[in-house]
Amino acid sequence: MIDRRRFIGTSIAGGAAAALGTSACAPDSPDRGTAGGAGGAGGTQPGAFELDEATVADLQAAMESGERSARSITQLYLDRIAALDRQGPELRSVIETNPEALEIADQLDEERRANGPRGPLHGIPVALKDNLDTHDRMTTTAGSLALEGSIPPQDSFVAQRLREAGAIILAKLNMSEWAYFRGERASSGWSARGGQCRMPYALDRNPCGSSSGSGVAASANLSALTVGTETGGSIMCPSSTNGIVGIKPTVGLWSRSGIIPISHSQDTAGPMCRTVRDAAVLLGPVTGVDPRDPATAASEGNSHADYTQFLDAGGLQGVRIGVARSFSGFAPEVWELFDEAVDAMREAGATLVDPANLPDAAWNDEQPLLVLEYEFKANLNAYLASLGPSAPVKTLAEVIDFNERNAELEMPHFGQQRLTASEARGPLTDQVYLDAVESIQRGNREDGIDALMDEHDLDAIVAPTRGLAWKTDHILGDSLGGGSSAGPAAIAGYPDITVPMGFVSGLPAGVSFFGRRWSEPALLRIAYAYEQATNHRAAPTFAETLG
Repeated sequence: MIDRRRFIGTSIAGGAAAALGTSACAPDSPDRGTAGGAGGAGGTQPGAFELDEATVADLQAAMESGERSARSITQLYLDRIAALDRQGPELRSVIETNPEALEIADQLDEERRANGPRGPLHGIPVALKDNLDTHDRMTTTAGSLALEGSIPPQDSFVAQRLREAGAIILAKLNMSEWAYFRGERASSGWSARGGQCRMPYALDRNPCGSSSGSGVAASANLSALTVGTETGGSIMCPSSTNGIVGIKPTVGLWSRSGIIPISHSQDTAGPMCRTVRDAAVLLGPVTGVDPRDPATAASEGNSHADYTQFLDAGGLQGVRIGVARSFSGFAPEVWELFDEAVDAMREAGATLVDPANLPDAAWNDEQPLLVLEYEFKANLNAYLASLGPSAPVKTLAEVIDFNERNAELEMPHFGQQRLTASEARGPLTDQVYLDAVESIQRGNREDGIDALMDEHDLDAIVAPTRGLAWKTDHILGDSLGGGSSAGPAAIAGYPDITVPMGFVSGLPAGVSFFGRRWSEPALLRIAYAYEQATNHRAAPTFAETLG
């Protein structure tokens, strides 16, 4: 039986397999293109929030004028978390808040008075997915009780850069445990530490994952900004499902050091925010070459400290976009929204090559999964070793043993087949692994995205991001047949940006723009122009269910 060590910091949503709480919610709008859904359950919506939909620019202006301080802003978000995450809708998007957040805010307020702001993130609260290391009074556990109480010996590079920019690390966010790389028939957004995270537009629907808490917290205005991570869609899916903007950067643009890993070929952290501009504000300060992550060496000369310089409301004028229609599984209503999005791009001056389809042979499930199983074992063992002698578990084999000994807490809904399959894999020198890496990367890079863009002289490729949110089901697990376009960019390690493109019966859907390595400036220009032309983002209604 588990020795339930005390959480270090302030535990918000602890406890395994916590029951879903009764929620208060608002009536829905029946319109297909707006938030809310026909037949949604009624109730009392959470009270008005002073910082509802506030942007980084709004918060900076308020601090500059003296209307607000970093402390008052931080306190408002902490109050919002307490009201919505533990009570009210009980979103369960936050695992723990930073007990030092207000003290840090006070220090930053004093610094602003003395020297002015460091930059656009000065005094801005940012919440991190629970797989990004912070060396403070919060833990880093990937949602697992096996790492409960673990405080890494140093910050992740992402956390370090955020602190240097003057951001306030507000909280650790719930996630699909071990970034969804644990068991079959899993439920996205569930972790033994955090319980089941809930999607704020319809609380019985799934928020998608693995960056579930990041998507929900950003959408529900629990933090000014959030950070997620992606290996194969874990920024794209929860961003689309929760009606926000997500950026999956080129692998190597943001360092992965100090992030609980799956795959060194595909892993990256990235911004998850309510607007493209806020995502661009967050993207730049975290870039930089990090000796702890060799992949960042290639970012030198390819990164920018300020990505807002590329935002242009007229940025669709004159660009060439390939329309990818070969992704299967999307509902007809999602394709209808996508056609409207394509029309909006054309009306804003873009040239659309329609269709412009990628080959699908290189991103089937078999080879990519083999690569992830090999890399997860090697990378997780290296990460656990980096924690030093105080680490609760030292190897993947010990994680598996822990879960077996504490199955009633760790595995009440699904097992750990992914962990055991990874443990059975050999070293990264195995030829079957090397051949699979070479095959899928070539298929999605040179023979995939690059070849298609060369053939049609494209600036970007566009596709629907992900299918609509499904009902959370702890017996059958996730409904994964709703369509996704995240595979090619994820396997290639290329950038991908999703932006809200509307609603189907109250459920958000997103549109993705992806392209070549280091093409973030071009993609941001296009994504921002589309966002400004359409303005589909709408705050969640916290409906208990949709009819």
